[in-house]
Amino acid sequence: MFGFLKKDPKKQLEKQYKELLAEAHRLSSTDRQASDAKAAEAEEVAKKLDAMK
Repeated sequence: MFGFLKKDPKKQLEKQYKELLAEAHRLSSTDRQASDAKAAEAEEVAKKLDAMK
């Protein structure tokens, strides 16, 4: 009945991916190691997105 309230998992992963990339970019000027970790985490999310397609 309330199916319209359910979050689309693909959209959630896309949002998480964009946020992680933005955070990695922000960190790139101050803490390269943390930036690389965020970028790697974003790549893992990207792999999950590709698996959903």
